[in-house]
Amino acid sequence: MTEALERYRRFLETLTPDTLPDLPIHVTADVRFKDPFNDVRGVDSLERVFRHMFANVGDVRFHVDKAGGDSETGFLAWRFSGRLKGKPWTFEGTSVLHFAEDGRVAEHVDHWDAGRDFYERLPVLGWLLSRIRGRVAIR
Repeated sequence: MTEALERYRRFLETLTPDTLPDLPIHVTADVRFKDPFNDVRGVDSLERVFRHMFANVGDVRFHVDKAGGDSETGFLAWRFSGRLKGKPWTFEGTSVLHFAEDGRVAEHVDHWDAGRDFYERLPVLGWLLSRIRGRVAIR
């Protein structure tokens, strides 16, 4: 694992509202961040995404299970845990990172199943989606 990837891994695993001012140390000013809900550019926009997460999800934690890559591209396999509307919320995902020449993250793209890990937790929509998933799944 490269030093840049290890540094970013540690940052994510210790991410809190108090560490958000350190974001420019780890990402470029024009960083692109994409996940199932957001596709934003710029360190200020990424900070807003994280602040929104902390405002709406309690006890947020990222635990990186595996990491790898080189000086240009890195991969993190992680587990997210938190509390959504007071209930435990845990899921797994993967981040694909592209590094700038100075080692900071220029692009961070998260991949996780928003249907299963978020939408199916919603009262009415969740019931409908889990029924559809059950009908489509091979048994």
